[in-house]
Amino acid sequence: MRKEECFYLGKIAKKFSFKGEVLAYLDTDEPELYENLESVFVECNKHLVPFFIETSSLHKNDFLRIRFEDVNTEEDADALLGNAIYLPLSMLPKLSGNKFYFHEVIGFEIEDQRLGVFGKIAAVNDTTAQPLFEVLNGEVEMLIPMIDQFLVKIDRENKKVIMNLPEGLVEMYL
Repeated sequence: MRKEECFYLGKIAKKFSFKGEVLAYLDTDEPELYENLESVFVECNKHLVPFFIETSSLHKNDFLRIRFEDVNTEEDADALLGNAIYLPLSMLPKLSGNKFYFHEVIGFEIEDQRLGVFGKIAAVNDTTAQPLFEVLNGEVEMLIPMIDQFLVKIDRENKKVIMNLPEGLVEMYL
């Protein structure tokens, strides 16, 4: 399984018991969706390795207490600490309406109600306080804020993100 085919679920944060159990921090609004997983991919040395789960249960809201097969000691658990956990994209719950996953809109055209189509979404930058669409218009890169008030519609059928942007935002790049 390649990383591009997966989504980041969280990371193994700490040991839970001396029998190899770990606590994984789940980076999700709905941790209960991931309580009964059969397996996860753990990133070990930049490779995704499948780990099968014997038992798991939610622990203090955002953590999943996990007992992996063949992880039976503190030393085994130590080797996993800090490693990221991934699941296949096919396991993401489907979103509808104007809710979307960042990866799903990459490659979509972006359209302003006033100006029409002005580029394609190349990436999403979520390292800033406000997530940004990185939009390409030929050689010009534009950063468009992902603000709910600007978002009119996610048109999955036509692969478009339709927005109502403030006058001058797009024009300053062109």
